[in-house]
Amino acid sequence: MKPIALALLFAASTVEASPKSDRAAILTSISRMEAAWNRGDFRGYMAGFKNPDVIFVSGGKFQEGWQGTLDHYVRDYGGSPERRGRLHFYSMKVDLLAPDAAMLIGQYRLERGTRVTEGVNTRLFRKAHGRWLITVNHVSAYDVSPTAPEAK
Repeated sequence: MKPIALALLFAASTVEASPKSDRAAILTSISRMEAAWNRGDFRGYMAGFKNPDVIFVSGGKFQEGWQGTLDHYVRDYGGSPERRGRLHFYSMKVDLLAPDAAMLIGQYRLERGTRVTEGVNTRLFRKAHGRWLITVNHVSAYDVSPTAPEAK
């Protein structure tokens, strides 16, 4: 191999993603998860989580890993678009903690007919094999009355 080609190959193999591209990859993952949920693709939604051992906390309880979380979504939100609702993530803030670790804090809104839930997600992402996956997910949620002043 010619020295220039070898140098270029070495340089390409040692280039790490920039903080900007890592943030973009994480936000793209969240966007894909939102789209998957809204089309009723719970497995597609779960593609953003580490399988099998994601830690998922919601309502003061732990889910049973990746499969338990998927089962929860299918059981409690599956069956119809009305039951699933429309999900929207917003105000996403990504803090890169290390080359392979990031924390995302953001808000979400889930509209299921007249029932509207809003909340905060705190997510720890880890980068493995070039892919950012959620390894810890904590949800804090509350119901919003459609007539309450704070409803959006």
